[in-house]
Amino acid sequence: MKIRAYAAMTMASVVLAACGSSAAPATTAVPATTAAPATAAGPETTASQKTTAPETRAEDNQAAGEGTELYVFAAASMTEAMDQIKEKYEAENPGIVIVPTYDSSGTLLKQIQEGAECDLFISAAPKQMNALEEAGSLAEGSRIDLLENKVTLAVPEGNPKGIESFDQLSEFLKNGEVFLCMGNSDVPVGQYTQKIFAFYELKEEELAKTGVLTYGSNVKEVTTQVKENSVDCGIIYATDAFSAGLETVDSATKEMCGQVIYPASVLKDSKNAEAAQTFLDYLTGSEASGIFESVGFTPLSK
Repeated sequence: MKIRAYAAMTMASVVLAACGSSAAPATTAVPATTAAPATAAGPETTASQKTTAPETRAEDNQAAGEGTELYVFAAASMTEAMDQIKEKYEAENPGIVIVPTYDSSGTLLKQIQEGAECDLFISAAPKQMNALEEAGSLAEGSRIDLLENKVTLAVPEGNPKGIESFDQLSEFLKNGEVFLCMGNSDVPVGQYTQKIFAFYELKEEELAKTGVLTYGSNVKEVTTQVKENSVDCGIIYATDAFSAGLETVDSATKEMCGQVIYPASVLKDSKNAEAAQTFLDYLTGSEASGIFESVGFTPLSK
């Protein structure tokens, strides 16, 4: 019996020893668990690299001329030509994106004065460009006279009123026999129309009271009213008449309203002045000039 009891005690000691030795690793396992964050530090380093890497790539792309957006404000009458030029230029210059805004030159001027981001401005008259130049907003030496347009008298399909000239339009307006659409006074095409009225000694306010005039906020709106036969005629640019497929019955002379000059300039505050100047230089080249001529413009700087 004593032998059996001793053997049992011996076995119990062995078991306890075994349990004690297996418990020890459990105690040492804790540091192994706490060591994990040291491994997790790797992703933190990677995350830090990810925040700086795009900036580095952006700088490299900027230096390489990649990923550059050029904000171009252009008179509404340039829409068709500039869209063609934009497509061609971007294809030839990967990474350059032309972001155009088309509207009346007066509206574009106001947006620029209010702080809109703009790299290159092309106006349908010198007046708006002069305002920016007087304010010191143009990049020195970048202003040029880019294009010339013509002011025309356009009629709807079939010319229902049989209007043949500005001379005849003048008489029709005096007699209240025609309904004319013109641009607002704050847009170049409207200002050229006012000069034509002055040439014929017509008073716009009196004509407006008789109900023979309606207005468009830019040349495209005037063109649309003629195209839709909402009016008997409209005074628009030759380029807009061409693009809309409208018949023009007369063109204003220099004596009637002066030359229709489109100046262009890089803005002093442009974030991409060098790229904007390169694009402006392209607009004076043979490829762009060919597109301008195809829609009725006369290039002045090629």
